[in-house]
Amino acid sequence: MLALIRLVVIGLIGLSAIYLLVSLYSRSVRREKLENRADEEIAEGTLNPADRATYIEQGMRDYEHSLRRKLIWGVYIVPICVVAILVYVTNFM
Repeated sequence: MLALIRLVVIGLIGLSAIYLLVSLYSRSVRREKLENRADEEIAEGTLNPADRATYIEQGMRDYEHSLRRKLIWGVYIVPICVVAILVYVTNFM
């Protein structure tokens, strides 16, 4: 039982670190795309340079509610399900 608790604690710490890194990377990539898109729109004349920061912040608020952000939770869900299935198959089949 102690081994299972140790596995769960160490696993959750590891998954949390991976989740944090993937989340930060995804936010960084999204922000960079928004900055590039804003620069293109400023060059085309469809966006006022003074509105660039507002455009980026609105895009990041939209990202917070996007499917991509929710899919990052798969970092927790998939490994936990795989380990649970392996434990079940090993012990009960």
